[in-house]
Amino acid sequence: MLGEPAADARTDDVKAISEKLEVINLQLAEMSRARVRTLRLVLILVCVSIAMIFAALAAVNGAYLDWDYSDPALAAAGTILHGFEFVFVRLAPLVFLACVVGLVMTRRSKA
Repeated sequence: MLGEPAADARTDDVKAISEKLEVINLQLAEMSRARVRTLRLVLILVCVSIAMIFAALAAVNGAYLDWDYSDPALAAAGTILHGFEFVFVRLAPLVFLACVVGLVMTRRSKA
């Protein structure tokens, strides 16, 4: 009889700790889901940005190549545009592929 209240108190303590841990676990799971959603959004935005820049470069179609490069300002601008296009066209497919792989890896499983 003396042991009963102690056992009940111990059970209540364990139950209270269990409920608090469950709440903490739910909060951590929600934070993890939010991080994954944010990562997926960033990856999608990067993919869309790359596609839009490729479309813009295709629309320009190297128009800077016809500029008069005897003007120093146009020469500098044309060189910068050509450098950007050169680096972008070589690196963007790799970044795009990495983003697509990231999206596939962070997809929700149906099971």
